[in-house]
Amino acid sequence: MIIHPIPPLFDADARILILGSFPSVKSREAGFFYGHPQNRFWKVISTLYGEDLPLTIEEKRAFILRNQIALWDVIGSCDIEGSSDASIRNVVPNDLGIILDNAPIRTIYVNGKTAEKYYRKYTEPLTGRPAVCLPSTSPANAAWSLEKLLAAWECVRR
Repeated sequence: MIIHPIPPLFDADARILILGSFPSVKSREAGFFYGHPQNRFWKVISTLYGEDLPLTIEEKRAFILRNQIALWDVIGSCDIEGSSDASIRNVVPNDLGIILDNAPIRTIYVNGKTAEKYYRKYTEPLTGRPAVCLPSTSPANAAWSLEKLLAAWECVRR
């Protein structure tokens, strides 16, 4: 069983919540969200907001807070082989009340089908709040070009 090592990133001004499934090996090693160099999350989100690509954890944290975004993952702990979503077993969801009770979140987005699956199974019944599923920014989702991702993710802008 691997316990999620990254705390939620948000403040009282967050208006949108973006949830992944569970941190990849690279993200767990980095101690921050979307740490795999081939993951396109930071490229997509910074392009949509018209900002330079944040490179350091400090720059990424500042970007998220400045743009009224909250980041976390649906899964709090699970059994997983490497970074394979298909291997996820024995899921314990994160308690999103930490964010939802402390920030005026308007919309919840999930980054990919695995996050959507576990959000719908565990979280939506508790919160009563649906989530918008966006195509995964993971390098495993190679069928989606950067241009297609940008078009699909356009809805996250304020």
